[in-house]
Amino acid sequence: MDHNKLAELLFPHITKTPEEYMTTIYPRRQLPQGAMVTRFAPSPTGFLHIGGLFTALVNERAAHQTGGRIILRIEDTDRKRSTPESEENIKAALKWLGITWDEGADVGGPYGPYHQMERLDIYKKYTDQLLKEGKAYYCYCTPEELEEERQALLKDGKMPRYMGKCRHLTEEQKAQYEKEGRKPSIRLKVPENETIVVHDMVRGDVEFDSNGIGDFVIVKSDGIPTYNYAVVIDDYLMHITHVIRAEEHLSNTPRQLLVYEALGFEKPVFAHISLILGTDHTKMSKRHGATSVDAYRQQGYLPEGIDNFLALLGWAPQGEEEIFSMEEACKVFSMDRVAKNPAVFDIKKLNWINSQHIRKLTPDAFFELAKPFMVKAGYMTGDESGEKLDWLKRVVATAQTQVDYGAQVPEKVALYFTDDFDFENEEAVSVLKEETVPLVMKALIEGFHSLDELNHDSVKGVFKAVQKGNKLKGQQVYMPFRVALTGNQHGPELAEMIPLLGADRVEKRIMKSLEKAHVSL
Repeated sequence: MDHNKLAELLFPHITKTPEEYMTTIYPRRQLPQGAMVTRFAPSPTGFLHIGGLFTALVNERAAHQTGGRIILRIEDTDRKRSTPESEENIKAALKWLGITWDEGADVGGPYGPYHQMERLDIYKKYTDQLLKEGKAYYCYCTPEELEEERQALLKDGKMPRYMGKCRHLTEEQKAQYEKEGRKPSIRLKVPENETIVVHDMVRGDVEFDSNGIGDFVIVKSDGIPTYNYAVVIDDYLMHITHVIRAEEHLSNTPRQLLVYEALGFEKPVFAHISLILGTDHTKMSKRHGATSVDAYRQQGYLPEGIDNFLALLGWAPQGEEEIFSMEEACKVFSMDRVAKNPAVFDIKKLNWINSQHIRKLTPDAFFELAKPFMVKAGYMTGDESGEKLDWLKRVVATAQTQVDYGAQVPEKVALYFTDDFDFENEEAVSVLKEETVPLVMKALIEGFHSLDELNHDSVKGVFKAVQKGNKLKGQQVYMPFRVALTGNQHGPELAEMIPLLGADRVEKRIMKSLEKAHVSL
């Protein structure tokens, strides 16, 4: 079955003919001089990786800062691994970070379709052109034959590549292979003894030897184009001016340049941005922290925090300021300042940056961030109202300066939901053994019960009165009370915590701790 028939069966809604694509190159967009047209072209074979998010971010910033446009194209030719679920995850992750695209999947535009599997008829026409001009040919080699050739080259210490066995087949040989049931792929003829130069915005000129490439497959035996072939046709027809992608794609670029040459296409500007590595300078993996964008979202990171972190990771803003909004990041972005060297993903740095953005949230916004994690922990149902809801909001607010991301909130507020706790260590217990502890505890409990209203200021007033009235140091008053109340030597401000617990619960917790420490009032 030829490509046209296959496309017709798979995508009957496509009305444009291959001839229309060949004879009509749609006019370029009317954009300001210097405007970039970029694209983010993920394969929907899994969750969006943090490195992919960085690439998308750079493409969007480059396009929109110059008054250009960004296209979201879905490269779904891997039929075994591509899924609609992965595509939706990718789009949701981009939208979560606030990345918008001007044309492409879900948006449409004049240069579609924007899924590669809907463009088979387009690729077919260009393939026919290359075959007709003798720039490409059918290859009938089996996987076993190709592997045998590869091993032979390796044995001789040579770079594995296709040696052109099928380059000059006769019609009789082709007929014999067809009779044997072999399904041919299509290879591009690669010129010998040529230096292929990639002019790169980030890395300067990078040279490749054509002799190390060999004739490569542009259409597989199932009729589906390969990445290095389809991407060239798509970028050309969609008038992409700048191909901005990860450094790992640099090795693909000479093959793509050869396709540009064979088809007579105008080449875009290439920019290969730095890879994101783990702290051990190896490729990012789960051992370095979550790698998918969705995992960070589910842990309660803020898009502003992720954006800020990636901005510092991939390019160097002017000045020493490290915390800035998404709007500020967009203003300071420049392709001239994109890092050439691999960027190191430091989860501690991400957590610190995210915590700074969490501290900037309004109390209501922080509560909404924490809410799903509080529900999951069983501390609330999500349907609370009135006094109960007000109390929960006040409790959650105490964690805002203590967490790096939303999932940490339940742990920080757990002490409000149970009066059963253990001392953190023997040092904490020893604090309760000090001579002045019984006096301090009795005076504070009585002081809190005597208050008309238990609030931040009134609680601080009781502490000051007990300290001054008994001529004690602050540490002699605050530290033992904190340990008795929470079991820990550090934690939320006592003047915030005590009003939320109430005088009765405070007394109950103090007495229970003193009993466990064998201290009597």
